[in-house]
Amino acid sequence: MSQASSRIAVVEDEADLRDVVVEYLGAQGFAALPCGDGAALDAVLAEAPVEAVLLDLNLPREGGLSIARRLRAQDDPPGILMVTALGDSMDRIVGLEIGADDYIAKPFELRELLARLRSVIRRRRAQAEAAAAVPAAPPRPAAQELRVGRYRLRPAERRLLDAAGAEVALTPMEFDLLQMLAEHPNEVFTRERLMRLPPGEAADPFDRSIDIRVTRLRRKLEADPANPTLIRTVRGQGYLLAPDA
Repeated sequence: MSQASSRIAVVEDEADLRDVVVEYLGAQGFAALPCGDGAALDAVLAEAPVEAVLLDLNLPREGGLSIARRLRAQDDPPGILMVTALGDSMDRIVGLEIGADDYIAKPFELRELLARLRSVIRRRRAQAEAAAAVPAAPPRPAAQELRVGRYRLRPAERRLLDAAGAEVALTPMEFDLLQMLAEHPNEVFTRERLMRLPPGEAADPFDRSIDIRVTRLRRKLEADPANPTLIRTVRGQGYLLAPDA
């Protein structure tokens, strides 16, 4: 991964920690830009886009969750790596639902932070390359439907409809994951196999993106996300979709 052109915003109100992270990422070849709050981040983004934002959720004035929502509303949002306190599980869950790509809890090792940041950037670049490589498809007379419990997935239209015909909002990566599972109902997919989305992307031992996407899908599709019946975990193996659930 070429890092020289990777602009990274480090949004952290603790000046000592912010300086350490900025210095470390700079030594790794990133253009790390310190931001003490949301206003400072806005000033950085006004100059030029960034590839990723290291975002502390516990910020003064405008909180990290609010900033994450604003970032995700952009046409080409940066990758978001949330930084949370060790016990902030609820904020972490909300952040992932909003669309953050990954999280790391304080206190963290700088090497793990670097690995997670690289993973976020790699997935963002792969997703952009895959989207650019897809040619415009000619209109189809009818869309094939795949059954996903009480939902209907239409791959040609890239839409998921509920029983009433209303569309369920999914991110492109959530849709890709759900489509792969729906095309192979009741088949167990290992995390390593699912992590090959987009095709050719190597597995990363620090990568929790599949688990994060499964959690998001369950919160959108399951009647009881804590006890899923549609997207099931097969202990020690991976995930499967049970379309009759």
